[in-house]
Amino acid sequence: MPSAYVIANVDVHDPVQYEQYKKLSTHAMQVHGAEICIRGGAVDVLEGDWQPSRMVMLKFPSTDAARAFYDSPEYRAARQARAGIADMRMVLVEGM
Repeated sequence: MPSAYVIANVDVHDPVQYEQYKKLSTHAMQVHGAEICIRGGAVDVLEGDWQPSRMVMLKFPSTDAARAFYDSPEYRAARQARAGIADMRMVLVEGM
């Protein structure tokens, strides 16, 4: 079964409040076995006009596991904490 990746670009508007989201999302990642590949860090655009601000990439053993994480009560609580303080663009990509 191929692995799966959740890739997100986040625009944070309230860094202080965002810390609560990070705490709750970290808990959700631990509960659902996410491997953190990228969480923040410097971004260097190599091509195109995409200017991401904060990148996150999580690895899961399958798309089902990634969806279970996203739909979980743990991550739902994190999403609620993020409401109004950050804009999130997130995709689920099947890996190899």
